[in-house]
Amino acid sequence: MIGFIVAGLVIGALARLFTPGKQKLGLLATLLLGLAGSVIGGTIAAILGTGSIFELNVFGFIIAVISSVLLVGTAESLSARRKNSSISR
Repeated sequence: MIGFIVAGLVIGALARLFTPGKQKLGLLATLLLGLAGSVIGGTIAAILGTGSIFELNVFGFIIAVISSVLLVGTAESLSARRKNSSISR
């Protein structure tokens, strides 16, 4: 379980590194998005038969980072949209 949390934090940090621009996400948001990305990556790797969902492999790790980048981008766009709507009111 601790390894899963550490992997989620590493994947979330890599996703923030690869996402262009400055993100205003905290450590908890980075961890949660990294965990979500690692579950998505593990699931896709398991579906393709390269390992189980909780097994660390290269393909699952790459897919986890890519999905986390997409999740970080989505979270940032939702945050910016919410901020803009509250300013215009």
